[in-house]
Amino acid sequence: MTVHPSEILASHPAIAPASLLSPARRADELTRLTAAPSADLVVIGGGVTGAGVALDAVSRGLSTVLIESRDLAFGTSRWSSKLVHGGLRYLASAAVGIAYESAVERNALIRNIAPHLVRPLPQVVPLLEDVSLFDAAITRAGFLAGDALRIAARTPSATLARSSRIPAAEVAALAPTVRRDGLRGGLLNWDGQLNDDARLVTGLARTAASLGATILTHARADQVTGTSVAVTDELTGHTFEIRSSAVINATGVWSAQVDSSIALRPSRGTHLVMSQDSFRGLRAGLTVAVPGHFGRYVFALPQPDGRVYVGLTDEETSGEIPDVPQAEESEIDFLLDTVNLALGTPLTRDDILATFSGLRPLLDSGAGETSDVSRKHAVLTRADGLVTVVGGKLTTYRRMAQDAVDAAVATSGLQAGPCRTRTLGLVGAPASNDPASELAKVSAPQRLVAKYGTEAPAVLALGDADAGLAAPVADGTSITGAELTFGVVAEGAVTVDDVLERRTRLSLTPLVAEAAHAAANRALTFGEA
Repeated sequence: MTVHPSEILASHPAIAPASLLSPARRADELTRLTAAPSADLVVIGGGVTGAGVALDAVSRGLSTVLIESRDLAFGTSRWSSKLVHGGLRYLASAAVGIAYESAVERNALIRNIAPHLVRPLPQVVPLLEDVSLFDAAITRAGFLAGDALRIAARTPSATLARSSRIPAAEVAALAPTVRRDGLRGGLLNWDGQLNDDARLVTGLARTAASLGATILTHARADQVTGTSVAVTDELTGHTFEIRSSAVINATGVWSAQVDSSIALRPSRGTHLVMSQDSFRGLRAGLTVAVPGHFGRYVFALPQPDGRVYVGLTDEETSGEIPDVPQAEESEIDFLLDTVNLALGTPLTRDDILATFSGLRPLLDSGAGETSDVSRKHAVLTRADGLVTVVGGKLTTYRRMAQDAVDAAVATSGLQAGPCRTRTLGLVGAPASNDPASELAKVSAPQRLVAKYGTEAPAVLALGDADAGLAAPVADGTSITGAELTFGVVAEGAVTVDDVLERRTRLSLTPLVAEAAHAAANRALTFGEA
């Protein structure tokens, strides 16, 4: 490549140069912080909440530094079901406030913040012989309540359609492997689905960077107080201290390691990764009730990469928090047994390509089971001013960030503008009242538009400049070398794992990831040149 990828991207009309998280930018910002180690606000944690805090703070006019010991979306944020849901489940436990908050935040994500990353997803509940008329009526009533939430959140039916009852033939068209015996139709509901949860986090961080925030991954925070953080660059070992007016702890399940006064009850949610071949082309989220548990379901969720995720569990965990949680055999059995209740031909372990698990950072409320612990977030302020935000869920990250910044501003006395993030589009989001039409005009394959939005032509430009980057990086994937290079030069990837596990998600298919290892190294070489 005669022209460096960073030069191609910085000059491309689809890219805001200030949003590029390149290796050179990381080095420059470390040098600057070492010379002038101060900021209005430091946020610790580079998951969806921490990145959301950084964007909220910098968009209010606060000088902001994000410190992440590993990588963007390293923890729970990349292990979700990829749903942006309106809180329907919480109505079953009468948590109307959380349900409404979820619907409002879903509306903001799908219409303003990230319409390129969030798409409508139909979800179908097949009415089989073991679903009683009473249970069907209760589920239908719940879906109607979800419609009311959608209307209250001002989400038009053109964006998310109303729920309905559908005939058996339509159920079979949406979910071809559903059992036909005793099928008397189904209930259809609509929700939001992310193309990729890790891409949402990256988009938040890059948008914050475009407004002037400093994003430092692979930098460890130690000796954290309400006004200072000791930082160690994990790549060089260099240490320095940042003084600030406020510090926010957004480290999720690791929050208690930063503030020992925090008591969490982490809950593990496990998913199975399967091929669409096992479901013969699943076109909707297949929703199967868990016997004996009112309001709890297992989902089979079609993904844009030819995969289906089957999840999820809710298992309390204890002891040391692992970097990468692992599924237990009992969880795999539970998911297979439950989803098979609705299928004509049972799935087996041979259908499983991989598994992944995430830990929910639930605040310990003393409830009996973690499934009963409130999903409402909490913002806690320590005596020295350190603010910690825990709980919540991916869909409500923005409100969590807003509340955390509000608390930090109130405690520190900082002067800050009003929150702007409800209508602030991320990088790649079209600036239009009709985002679908604008995205349809983007001159790039739909696969890329669904991941990069209006920036997709810039990814293509990397392949145009180097034919070697235009081809898929391995058999079994459509992901190209250009996408890996974009992950390094634009999205802050520093290691091979950053590229394969969080910028492209190739690691969810281990054999493909192994084959793409050399291409990831090549992308890192481009970034370091």
